[in-house]
Amino acid sequence: MILVMGGAGYIGSHTVKHLLDNGYEVVVADNLIYGHREAVDKRAQFVLADLADIESLEQLFQNHKIDAVVHFAAFAYVGESVEAPEKYYYNNVVGTLNLLKIMLAHGVKKIVFSSTCATYGEPHYTPIDEKHNQTPINPYGRSKLMIEQIFADYEKSYGLQYIALRYFNAAGCSADGSIGESHMPETHLIPLVLQAISGQHQNIKVFGSDYDTPDGTCIRDYIHVEDLALAHRLALEKLGQFSGCINLGTGVGTSVKEIIIAAEEVSHKKCPVEYVSRRAGDPARLFADNRKAKEILGWYPKYIDIKEIIRTAWNWELNRKY
Repeated sequence: MILVMGGAGYIGSHTVKHLLDNGYEVVVADNLIYGHREAVDKRAQFVLADLADIESLEQLFQNHKIDAVVHFAAFAYVGESVEAPEKYYYNNVVGTLNLLKIMLAHGVKKIVFSSTCATYGEPHYTPIDEKHNQTPINPYGRSKLMIEQIFADYEKSYGLQYIALRYFNAAGCSADGSIGESHMPETHLIPLVLQAISGQHQNIKVFGSDYDTPDGTCIRDYIHVEDLALAHRLALEKLGQFSGCINLGTGVGTSVKEIIIAAEEVSHKKCPVEYVSRRAGDPARLFADNRKAKEILGWYPKYIDIKEIIRTAWNWELNRKY
């Protein structure tokens, strides 16, 4: 049985669905602070649990025969992490230590971890490979890097088998429209653009139009959430053969303006745009070298065309369930 911590969240819920569709037995644990109970596939068992509550974790492992863990249970708002670092270090780092303590006590030594390209900080070169220096510029990124380092130490001392997946920009929604992206507050560009198009917001704010890029706006690597879900399953199946960190991205950079144009083409509506000054710490270009994911996991993203990614997100916005 696979335990998915944080399985009621955006990427977690899509991974739960993918695992179930591929024959895995799944138990989902979530504290529902940011997750949605409605997002949890009815085929999975659900347990209300919190990383900060070690007794709830102990009960979880006593009640279920866990073979491996997929760990999504983290706070993930960069701005909030700067304002409230204690919250991030307690939940993300101390919470993970609690999880590892209970895992090892029950003889569970396999974990796939939701990490982030935020561990790299300002890029010195692109595309970014796994050998790039890791100098995160905010507590969120630092908390994820600390966890990666903890895993490496636990591998040496306790035989932990781990794969940390460093995502770039997660995007899109389930192709069948059953689950999707629903953050409060929403910070991701694609849903914000689509919500501006549908009139939920007055406009979309574009932070900076004078970057050293072809159209002056920031370039990012947008990876479909179903491709991320696939990578987590493949990583589970590689545990024991490989431990370490792997980038997840398409390797294709798309600018903010290109996202807006693609969203207008998909929706057949204009997007109201307001150009404002740059945000501190926003690099001009950020996209992945994904060769390691292909070599180690045999992972090839299906969604390369940004319009296909946006089309799944637009379908969700039109038929939102939660």
